Amino acid sequence: MNDRIGGAAQRPSLDPRAPSARHFIANQWTAGEGEPIEAYCPADGSLLGHIAAGGAHDIDAAVKAARAALNGDWGQLAPAARGRLLLKLSELVLRDVERLAWIEALDTGKPIGNARNDVKVLARYLEYYGGAADKVLGQVIPFDAAHSVTVVREPHGVTAHIIPWNYPVQMFGRSVAPALAMGNACVVKPAEDACLCIVELGVLAAEAGFPAGALNIVTGYGHEAGAALSAHPDINYVSFTGSPQVGALVQQAAAPNCVAVCLELGGKSPQIVFADADLDRAAATVVKAIAQNAGQTCSAGTRLLVERSVFDAFVRRIATAFEQLRVGVPADDPDLGPVISAKQRQRVQRYIEQARRDGVPVIAQTPLPHDLPAAGHYVAPIVFGPVPTSHPLAQEEVFGPVLSVFAFDDEAQALALANGTDYGLVAAVWTRDGGRAARLSKRLAAGQCFINCYGAGGGVEFPFGGMRRSGHGREKGLLALEEMSVTKTVVHFHG
Repeated sequence: MNDRIGGAAQRPSLDPRAPSARHFIANQWTAGEGEPIEAYCPADGSLLGHIAAGGAHDIDAAVKAARAALNGDWGQLAPAARGRLLLKLSELVLRDVERLAWIEALDTGKPIGNARNDVKVLARYLEYYGGAADKVLGQVIPFDAAHSVTVVREPHGVTAHIIPWNYPVQMFGRSVAPALAMGNACVVKPAEDACLCIVELGVLAAEAGFPAGALNIVTGYGHEAGAALSAHPDINYVSFTGSPQVGALVQQAAAPNCVAVCLELGGKSPQIVFADADLDRAAATVVKAIAQNAGQTCSAGTRLLVERSVFDAFVRRIATAFEQLRVGVPADDPDLGPVISAKQRQRVQRYIEQARRDGVPVIAQTPLPHDLPAAGHYVAPIVFGPVPTSHPLAQEEVFGPVLSVFAFDDEAQALALANGTDYGLVAAVWTRDGGRAARLSKRLAAGQCFINCYGAGGGVEFPFGGMRRSGHGREKGLLALEEMSVTKTVVHFHG
């Protein structure tokens, strides 16, 4: 591998306890039933290793192991004991933060600083839900003198977690940690494009002391392992993050089993900048919100709405910042690296080429360095605007470093533009007018709304999820514990 990607001391192999092309089921490595899948580094195209191509048989084995754990040691643990296991796993993740970060960087192509932060956020998820595991309270409902009525929370049972490739370890923490905290036994199917670090987490969970079957990991393709997991008759809950098209298929597969499904399906998130905003602060945040992870973020601020009176001045700030972005390999810790695959690069480039053909003006484009690896999947960040409101750049999730800019004249037009897509994941309002911020935050179709900021560092504590085509259900924060559990009402007649 190119030394600029890792270097001898920065190229960790998979844990020697984790043989290549294996699943992690019941705390043991098991061979996959399909032909192994080659895993490549998006930054230079080099071969990193192989993962197992799981199928229905592997999924069934993992689900059975999870069910056995629920009926055995895992199901007997007190909430405080589950919490201590999550806290121990958090400690182990932090112990191995550098090794895990390099695996994540090489597998996804993201800058090493971003990958290191992702691993630390994973540790924070584990810590947060470990501390919350024994603090989920029930209710007492007053009824009459002859009855006592209580409401308790119980785990769903066996939960399925289909993890995307853009933030593998973060998404593992976001989805799996609250499920384990509530006492569910988990079967995880990570994306075939980036799953090497998640495989490592199985080893660490066993080291932390999780009983066999509490956490199971089956790798493979979505249409094989993912489809089998979604449709498995002994799954009690499904969590999926990905595209609306695949999300609909997951929901359809789970429907015959009448199980709950949490879907996070991306967005077309607007940032609304008014003339009275702190324009310098807003500009820096807007650029970071689209450049991060090469735009491959469900909550990326892909649409920039600017009040017409400051449009030219603000766009100049954006153009200057884009021209200074650094694109590079993970080891150089640039502002952004490659997109995940050749397929994703082609997809993003199709949007860019269509916009050029349609005559949408280019405001700025980041130059790519000449010495980037030829086999890497790099896309030059680009800003288009003003973009027609009906154009695909205004309506569809590109999932790349492409920013679309629009002008508006007043608050009503800004709101109409912001809500003018099928999505509703995140939105931001930049203004010093407190009344305006309050009005818009109430009327924006978004599961999260930020005022004079965006993302706020990820916010493990902030409930997250979409409206409209962005999906349903909530992750993160304490609401995730409710999502990962069901209520039982107990009515006791005692005379």
